[in-house]
Amino acid sequence: MSVTDEFLQADAKYAATFHKGDLAMPPARKIAVVTCMDARLDPAKFLGLEEGDAHVIRNAGGRAVDAIRSLVISQQLLGTREIVLIHHTDCGMLTFTDDQLNQKLHDELHAHADFSFLPFDDLENSVRDDLAVLCDSPLLMPNIPLRGFIYDVHTGKLDEIV
Repeated sequence: MSVTDEFLQADAKYAATFHKGDLAMPPARKIAVVTCMDARLDPAKFLGLEEGDAHVIRNAGGRAVDAIRSLVISQQLLGTREIVLIHHTDCGMLTFTDDQLNQKLHDELHAHADFSFLPFDDLENSVRDDLAVLCDSPLLMPNIPLRGFIYDVHTGKLDEIV
């Protein structure tokens, strides 16, 4: 059985007792969380979120530039008024450069990406850089609460980066 088939079985069980179909589209807590797609992170658990509480935007590295499109929609159409950015320890984005990944794409797929994969070599600076991207974006609302953190995958603890 494929993993997708396992998902379908799990969904059938979930849907049988589902009772949250009347949740409002805008997030109840008016917050958007930008974080990494790393499978070790479960932001709903470590942030104490329930369905309907927040927009959680995930991408490789939790990079701000990849999240701006979603954040604009979140703010302008769905009323979020706060952003939390979360990167994490032991991130895969610390393990390669654009040149290395482009070489791999060339060697294995005979392809080249026309964009940066946004790797980084300093975790704290990646948070600061992404906070600056969000603060400086003319597409996002100015003067809203915006904070950045590093999640420790070994302890489950968030540390704020200022």
